[in-house]
Amino acid sequence: MASSVQNLANRLTFRQLQVFNSVYELNSYSRAGDMLGLSQPAVSNQIRQLEQAIEQPLFEYVGRQLYSTAIAKRLAECTFAIFNEVQRFQNDLGAESGLVSGELKLVAVSTAQYIVPYLLKAYSSLHPNVTIFLDVVNRTQAIERLEKNRDELTIMGMVPNDKPMLSIPFLGNEMIPVVPKGHPLLNQQDPVTLSQFLEHTLLLREPGSGSRLALELHCQKQRVRFQNEMIMGSNDAIKHSVIAGLGVAVLPRLGVLPELTLGSLVELPIKDFPLRRSWCLVNPQGQHPTPTMRSFIDYVQQNIGQFESMFQRIQTQ
Repeated sequence: MASSVQNLANRLTFRQLQVFNSVYELNSYSRAGDMLGLSQPAVSNQIRQLEQAIEQPLFEYVGRQLYSTAIAKRLAECTFAIFNEVQRFQNDLGAESGLVSGELKLVAVSTAQYIVPYLLKAYSSLHPNVTIFLDVVNRTQAIERLEKNRDELTIMGMVPNDKPMLSIPFLGNEMIPVVPKGHPLLNQQDPVTLSQFLEHTLLLREPGSGSRLALELHCQKQRVRFQNEMIMGSNDAIKHSVIAGLGVAVLPRLGVLPELTLGSLVELPIKDFPLRRSWCLVNPQGQHPTPTMRSFIDYVQQNIGQFESMFQRIQTQ
């Protein structure tokens, strides 16, 4: 067994795994080449050598679409673990020198994109030797990445309670009903009910998204159902569609502050709104924190009060 592992190791190179990792992540030879500073033929050559070493195909084209094989998916799990350990070692070297340095891999759900820059600005000033990699994904993708231990920390709202994860709530997240200016519900004399709001076309994110899940849970408690809905892939698309008059929506307040200030969107007062949730910093339970990861967790925990004050000021500007 040991000799077979050694034989395989002798046929692989770190560069091949690095190129493979990029192709797998980006699902593209050309984009992987751009990221690594390699030509597409050079990328293809590295993948071909790797396939020869393991005697298995890793990628295949169906038409113009590149697909990963089952072996590629298994190899990806190994390469992610290898590169994570190498990064941990690099971070530990920095910690030995008394400096926090290295890489910090963060993932944020798309609705958190309005708050993340404010969090990172002060942290980057405190730790200029830390290189931050931030991916913005939807909630389903964020949970999948957490399960595979692909990233160090995830910023999300609706944390799944059926999985072994640690979460630190650090900022309130208010979700409010919004309509375009001039909407008929704004002229109604009696208080608008949730049922009346839902009679209008409701613009929603895809099933599984945190904002949709929060509204679904609220409607279940109120014993009301969505009637007419239109699904969109981002909160920005929903926001601009509401402004255009396609329908109504429930969106994070921080994501619509400019439009509320300009008057192109109007917050509709409805009983039991806003929905109040929390933004959380999440990582898999049992994960060994790197020095950069530990420094970011400490930074968030030590500044929770300041975050709340800062975003309250932003909302009143």
